[in-house]
Amino acid sequence: MPEPQEPERAMAATGMGGAMDLATSEATSLEKSPGGPDGSGPSAPARSLWSDAWRDLRRNPVFIVSGLIILFLVVISLWPSLIASRNPLDCDLANAQKSSAPGHPFGFNEQGCDVYTRVVHGTRVSVTVGVCATLVVALIGSVLGGLAGFFGGAWDAILSRITDIFFAIPVVLGGLVLLSVVTSSTVWPVVGFMVLLGWPQISRIARGSVITAKHNDYVQAARALGASNSRMLLRHITPNAVAPVIVVATIALGTYIALEATLSYLGVGLKPPTVSWGIDISAASQYIRNAPHMLLWPAGALAITVLAFIMLGDAVRDALDPKLR
Repeated sequence: MPEPQEPERAMAATGMGGAMDLATSEATSLEKSPGGPDGSGPSAPARSLWSDAWRDLRRNPVFIVSGLIILFLVVISLWPSLIASRNPLDCDLANAQKSSAPGHPFGFNEQGCDVYTRVVHGTRVSVTVGVCATLVVALIGSVLGGLAGFFGGAWDAILSRITDIFFAIPVVLGGLVLLSVVTSSTVWPVVGFMVLLGWPQISRIARGSVITAKHNDYVQAARALGASNSRMLLRHITPNAVAPVIVVATIALGTYIALEATLSYLGVGLKPPTVSWGIDISAASQYIRNAPHMLLWPAGALAITVLAFIMLGDAVRDALDPKLR
């Protein structure tokens, strides 16, 4: 009686460099599988840092909640009349310090202005100051810090000493000194002050990130292949060094909004008739016992806005930090 023949075998490489015997049918199914038996082999599609970060952000409830709050704030800052049709400067002294009434859910301030309308319209100023200051600070700091980190030498040493000087200036004290001589009631002097004292932080972050990235193997390989400095900066270093800058800038946006309110509270930031949460908080602070609603609503709106941007920055940091994966 003839002996049964063993099925034809095939050799398939394992992930550890060894080999294992597989039947022909098993080897065929392995080749057709999208990345090995567990679906995680070399043929599985690779994901970039940004696609991985976006996938993690979509699953993060902190990002979703903070993103919805920020989206709402941006919408009402662009179109405040959607939820507040009154003029924030229309006041009636007969209603001064009155609490909530039909059509006026937040009550009135010391001049008889509708607190709800002023809180809604104050969103525009806070968001404008925060976004403009953050964009300019991120642009200037990233460019200066990135160039210093990439080229090094005397440029790096000079920039480091300049940033040390700016770090030694107290922010609030600097605002009291510099903005006290400004008579404009627009947001641009406040934005300029924040840019003046804010760019060194982003510059220091960008410098360190570029120094780390330029020593990676792919940058050294590009240099060996004759890539120019501009190509290495734009194509290889910047995409891999920008993540820390984005995280710090997102958190700093909420800080700038709080700083604007602080300077306006002290009387050196925005000035009336500009509608600002800081101005309303300053005016309501002396009536906190008799009419606490005047202080509660603008302070609550400020706290929620700052918290939303800080939560967004924390979520972005967790998604972009490879050490947390």
